[in-house]
Amino acid sequence: MTSEHIEDILLIEEMESSYIDYAMSVVAGRAIPDVRDGLKPVQKRIIYAMAESNWVFNQSHVKCAKVVGQVLGNYHPHGDSSVYNALVRMGQVWSLRYPLIHPQGNFGSIDGDLPAAYRYTEARLSQIANELVEDINKETVDFVPNFDDS
Repeated sequence: MTSEHIEDILLIEEMESSYIDYAMSVVAGRAIPDVRDGLKPVQKRIIYAMAESNWVFNQSHVKCAKVVGQVLGNYHPHGDSSVYNALVRMGQVWSLRYPLIHPQGNFGSIDGDLPAAYRYTEARLSQIANELVEDINKETVDFVPNFDDS
């Protein structure tokens, strides 16, 4: 590479610009719910993983640890606490008008009590969440590759 192709930049300016770009990408990609359905990506991944595993309203509850592991291993490589917190919130009747998870065990309280660890709680999709994924295999959703292109 010759010196005529090297551009001098100030490190601080590049760091500011790169950080802002990354932060906006995180906010847009993970933190803000989708306007079409009101769900964040982690919530969609939980619902999809549970539906694919047949952990639905008319089946037995499964350990939340199993759900978290399935989501982390296949769809969401960002840490177990974000997955479990999203799972818990979708099962709290005081958090959502129509809970998407049917919980079993200590999922916290409206007074701010924390939920039990995921190894002690169980869940399955609620009947209304099942409606969300009922036609998913009929090309109603545009699928994109996940973190490992699978």
